[in-house]
Amino acid sequence: MSDFSASDHRFMELALAQAAKAAQLGEVPVGAVVVLDNEVVSEACNQQITLNDPSAHAEVLALRSAAAALENYRLPGCELFVTLEPCTMCCGVMVHARVSRLVFGAKEPKAGAVSSTASALDNASLNHRVAWAEGLGADESANLLRAFFKARRASKA
Repeated sequence: MSDFSASDHRFMELALAQAAKAAQLGEVPVGAVVVLDNEVVSEACNQQITLNDPSAHAEVLALRSAAAALENYRLPGCELFVTLEPCTMCCGVMVHARVSRLVFGAKEPKAGAVSSTASALDNASLNHRVAWAEGLGADESANLLRAFFKARRASKA
């Protein structure tokens, strides 16, 4: 685990607030925040169900919004804070957007592609490298996920 700055903690808190918003929408609670020069550019939460869009992961929505706000599909210098380890698709979007740094909270043992099931951001053949760190807000993120799925299972019983 890395040493995280006070700003990193603040941005992860915003991502966790987005994850809580996703849970309120009935979505898997994942939140993301894009930051440039220590300023928030965009925030988003999972909305696959809401938008009927399998690509509407928090990371993708936050990066799309940041690209629109910055009027550039490339996001050099941007950092992405996300509550859960990104999947392969989200890693690909980060590489294509030229995100500089990723900070994620909880590991995702089934679909996480940063360090759990793959090393998608560490592939030597990629033309861009995303620096990454894990573990910031991991407990809070995991607790949101556990509570969400516990409630979902209870409602189906």
